[in-house]
Amino acid sequence: MRTPNEPPKPMTVMRHALLTAVTLALLSSGVADRATAQQPGPDPYMAVERWMQPFAQSGFAWGSNPGVFVESLERIFVVQRGEIELPKPLPSEFEDFVGSIDISALRATPVFRNCIFIVNSRGQLIETWPQWDSLFVGTNGPHKIRISPYDPERRVWVVNERRHQIHVFSNDGQRLLMEFGEAFVEGDDENHFGLPQDVAFLRDGSVLVADGITNSRVVKFDSLGRFVTSWGTRGDGPSQLNGVHAVATDAAGRVYVADRNNDRVQVYNSNGNHLDTWDGLSFPNDVFITADQDVWVADNQPPQMVKFNTNGDRLYSWMLDSGPHRFGEVHEMAVDAEGSWYGSDNLLGRTQKFVPRPGANPELLIEQSVPLSGRRR
Repeated sequence: MRTPNEPPKPMTVMRHALLTAVTLALLSSGVADRATAQQPGPDPYMAVERWMQPFAQSGFAWGSNPGVFVESLERIFVVQRGEIELPKPLPSEFEDFVGSIDISALRATPVFRNCIFIVNSRGQLIETWPQWDSLFVGTNGPHKIRISPYDPERRVWVVNERRHQIHVFSNDGQRLLMEFGEAFVEGDDENHFGLPQDVAFLRDGSVLVADGITNSRVVKFDSLGRFVTSWGTRGDGPSQLNGVHAVATDAAGRVYVADRNNDRVQVYNSNGNHLDTWDGLSFPNDVFITADQDVWVADNQPPQMVKFNTNGDRLYSWMLDSGPHRFGEVHEMAVDAEGSWYGSDNLLGRTQKFVPRPGANPELLIEQSVPLSGRRR
C-alpha cells in the first residue's frame, strides 16, 4: 500500500521532453482520450514564492494545511491543523514552512491555534477565527473547507474528520449555525459519520458528505439538513468505494467522488446511481469542477494536476513534485477571479498560489468554479 509521502519516481529530462511533445500533439489533434495523453506536459503556471505571509507567534510555523477556499480576492479561507513549534536553532534553509526543513506537518505535534483564518490574494492576513480552535482539540484538526455556490448566506462548512462532524458557520465566523454528526461518536447511520472528508452541494440546496475513510460512502441531506439517502459499500468493484476523500458536483447534478484508495474517480447521479468509473489515477485527493465543466483532479503519487472532461476523457496533466513549487500533497484546491489557483499542502505545511505563465494556452488553465451567490453576511 502506498503512503501519502511516498517519494516520486524520477523522470529523465529527455523522456519528459518526449512525453510532453506527444501530449501536446495529441491535444492539438483533438484525439486525446482515456487511452492516450496519459503523460504529463509542461506546467502552465508559475509559483508565487513565499506568497502567504507568516503570522504565527515567534518560534512557530503553519501546521498541516489541508484546506483552501476562495470566496473573493479579499477573502481566501485557509484551514490548518494547528501550528508547529520550530526547532532551535532554526536551520538556515527554513523558508517559512516546516517542510522546507524536512519536518512532516502531519507527523509533528501541533498547538491547536488559528485553525481557521482568512487572507487576501496578496497573502496578507485578514482575520483569524480563534473562537473555534477548541472544536479541534483532541482531533487531527480541520480537514476541508467549502462554501456552497447556491447559498445566499455564504455559510462556511468545515469538515472535522476525527470529531466525526461537519461544522457550519456564519460567513463572519461569529456563529456556529449547525453541526452534522455527533461529536466523537462514530457510526454509519443517518446521524453519524465515520471520518468524514469533504462536502459538496447541489443546486436545490442538497448537501453531499464524503463519509469517508471508515464508512466509504456518500451521504445526502436536503436543504434543511434532513437525511435523504446514502450510497457506497467498501470494496474495489464497480461502484464500490474505498477511501472517499472528495466529492464534487457538475451543472447537470452528477456527483464526482475521489475513490482514493482505489486510485480512481467514480461518477453517480444525484440519487447515487453509478454512471461511470475513471481509472488511471494514483491517490486522488480533490476534485474541482469549473463553471465551463472541466473536471480537475489533484492526484498525489506523485503530485500532479489532471484535467478531464465530464465524459472522463483525460485531456492534460502536469507535475508538482520538484522545484520551489513542489507539493508533498495537494489536499484541496481553489481558483480566484484573476485566474490564479491555490493549493493546500497537507504534508509540507503551506498553501501556495500559482499565476499563469505569460502566453500560457488558455485551454490548459484552471477556470473558476460556479460563482458564489449572494453577498457576505
